[in-house]
Amino acid sequence: MTDNTALEIALQPISGSRATARIEGDRASIILDVTGLDEAARDAMEREVHAAAAGVAGIATVRIAMTSQRTRRILIAVASGKGGVGKSTVSANLAIGLKALGRRVGLVDADIYGPSQPKLMGVEGTRPTAKDKLLEPVPTPYGVPLLSMGQLVAADQAIAWRGPMAAGALGQLIDADWAAQDTLVIDLPPGTGDVQLTMIQKHKPAGAVIVSTPQDLALIDARRAIDLFTKAGVPIIGLVENMAGYICPHCGEISDPFGRGGAEAAAEALGIDFLGRIPLDIAIRTKSDAGTPPAGGNGVEALAFNAVAQRVFHWIEQGA
Repeated sequence: MTDNTALEIALQPISGSRATARIEGDRASIILDVTGLDEAARDAMEREVHAAAAGVAGIATVRIAMTSQRTRRILIAVASGKGGVGKSTVSANLAIGLKALGRRVGLVDADIYGPSQPKLMGVEGTRPTAKDKLLEPVPTPYGVPLLSMGQLVAADQAIAWRGPMAAGALGQLIDADWAAQDTLVIDLPPGTGDVQLTMIQKHKPAGAVIVSTPQDLALIDARRAIDLFTKAGVPIIGLVENMAGYICPHCGEISDPFGRGGAEAAAEALGIDFLGRIPLDIAIRTKSDAGTPPAGGNGVEALAFNAVAQRVFHWIEQGA
């Protein structure tokens, strides 16, 4: 007769607190919590636990049941009222910044008609696989798995889809096999159309980050995006002012071709948080084009993106 203590001692180095064991006669029954482990890690742990249990004196049969708690996953929508304000760049760097702060982050490129995240994240030419009818996100060099329409169609192929098709594509990207990711950053298309409505109605983001440039025309459209989310009951995490000041690569002098402070003033007027400014810096453009997002580095531009990520992280930790 073998008692539970000997079995628990044998399993501890392998499974830690993940295993609950019970012995009846010469049979060991083990419940193994595999929450957060991918298929390869689950299989490896199951084999190691089985071998360790079978090696305990007096045990002839080992039965293992694996359980997994559903990961509570929140969705952070990154939106803008118009195109060309750098929303996708903010999304990519926000995802990397949140990952560095300890969130398990996935990135969804929901800009169905103009996907750019594969290039920004350095994984152009990769394609996701599918398992059990679910897409499996593509790993990136920054520890942030990605799914994008840009991985499913040729780079120069136009995506001329009506609303229902675009909404269906969004569902496949969000309802994919995100495994242990607890946070999805959703890079939405510009505007307030079908994809945004589907996102709000079917997938209910925990909050929205709004991106705008400082000039009045961009802020008019940003207010429309804020109004859409507010009326739908989606909290506004805050407003990011992008392209806020041009840093001359030669002399370092800062000028303001798009103005400065407009987004901060708009945030104050609307009663929402101002998340920070991102400069109009050639380093952001060159690093983005090269698939090396600035948030992964330590330059001035990295500090700006990571400051925004810290504020979003704090919002999440406060109870999103």
